[in-house]
Amino acid sequence: MPTYETMTRFNNDLDRLTPEQRQRFRQTVTAFVEDLRTGRFRAGLRIKRVQRAPGVYELTWSMGTGPAGRATWEYGAPIVPGERHIVWRRIGTHDILTGP
Repeated sequence: MPTYETMTRFNNDLDRLTPEQRQRFRQTVTAFVEDLRTGRFRAGLRIKRVQRAPGVYELTWSMGTGPAGRATWEYGAPIVPGERHIVWRRIGTHDILTGP
């Protein structure tokens, strides 16, 4: 099972999301974790590198009405041997990419 940690900015961003937006993120993370195990991300997660932020990736999903949801993350040092460790950096809309 992959491990994770969250940065303070991620926690602050998460607190600003509506309960529905948080639920949609949790659903997306379920697929993300499945794909971490297989080593191949499905196209629907729209994962790509963040420009001008080496080692930082963006995950995009639908938040229903309004702009798409985004979360930025990076791989951290493994905590459990052989398992990926994810560091969640930011969550919100496209605006988070100004300080991913």
